[in-house]
Amino acid sequence: MAIASRRRVPVLLSRRNGSAASEAIEGTARLGRRTKHLVRRLAPGDVAVIDHVNIDRIAAEELIASGVRAVVNASPSSDGRYPNAGPLLLAQAGVTLVDVDGADPFELLGDGDRITVVDGTVLCGDRELLRGHALGVEELERQRDEQLARVDEALAEFAENTVAHVRQETDLLTGSVEFPPTRASFRDRHVLIVVRGDRHRRDLKALRAYIRDVRPLIVAVDGGADGVLEAGMKPDMILGDMDSAGDEALRCGAELIVHAYPDGRAPGRQRLLDMGLTHTLLPAAGTSEDVAMLMAHEKGAALIVSVGAHFNLIEFLDRKRGGMSSTFLTRLRIGEKLVDAKGVSRLYNPSSPFGPLALFLAAFMVLLAIVVISAPALGDLVDLTWLKIKIWLGL
Repeated sequence: MAIASRRRVPVLLSRRNGSAASEAIEGTARLGRRTKHLVRRLAPGDVAVIDHVNIDRIAAEELIASGVRAVVNASPSSDGRYPNAGPLLLAQAGVTLVDVDGADPFELLGDGDRITVVDGTVLCGDRELLRGHALGVEELERQRDEQLARVDEALAEFAENTVAHVRQETDLLTGSVEFPPTRASFRDRHVLIVVRGDRHRRDLKALRAYIRDVRPLIVAVDGGADGVLEAGMKPDMILGDMDSAGDEALRCGAELIVHAYPDGRAPGRQRLLDMGLTHTLLPAAGTSEDVAMLMAHEKGAALIVSVGAHFNLIEFLDRKRGGMSSTFLTRLRIGEKLVDAKGVSRLYNPSSPFGPLALFLAAFMVLLAIVVISAPALGDLVDLTWLKIKIWLGL
């Protein structure tokens, strides 16, 4: 496993633009245009080379958890359209973030190359390969404040797109989606729908007592399946386009349902075919998250608990969604059946395993006292037993 190291670099490079010299970060370059796929093979000390416009919170948290010391981005980490939290989270965690200017790092770097990142410059040995802009905490905080001041522009565009797409996705509201037969039974059960989202691991941990006592049907949406396995559980069903779930999750024995476009196209299906995994195809409009919730509702779930689901504007924009028509229609149809994991963890009070035992012992002692009082011979026996105990203890 490569561990990041620090070394001195030529003064000319470390002091360009008159700035103070910064420490060099040396590591192994790991390239991946899809951040959610790249994080699976990152190790502490690697330098992540990505192509991610508007790094979202989830991607940032996964990059931080991987232990990388630097991230080189071929695209703007924040294009200014809305206040995405990812870049600031990386900077606050001490991860060096560089937005490359002009050149494409995927053409100049190879996976596994040893590179050095210093002061916005990427070196291979002493040869400069790329130049960019290193984003610091102060600059990113200033950008966030400016973006928050004009977030109403993003909101207006988001609302317009939502209205424009409502008519295209009315099948979600009218019940016209034909759900296939499933091995798992939803009827009158609690259904836990796990989405790869903001703090989904933390929510699963908070729901441990609820899951243990209620034993809900667990439906993982794409990458949410990995979170379920990490929490020490197994999903009963995995639904999605199958581009985010890991191979281990897909092979865990869960029922697999591939979410396809309404016209039947399903790019993710080929992956399951290559792996030889049995699956079912489900053509439907909307997101996989919405389709999973709607399936649970239509198949008779008593309660639908969502983990990692997206509810606010920033989360929707982070997921590259320009509107929320399918989400709006789905929640309108499901109604009061849907609750968020945070609400369940606050309202659900698990029964203590010691409560019934304490009650039993108390009842036994009361019964024993009544028997001893009503039978003098038993009282003499108790006195004799107590005397022997004191002798044995040396009292």
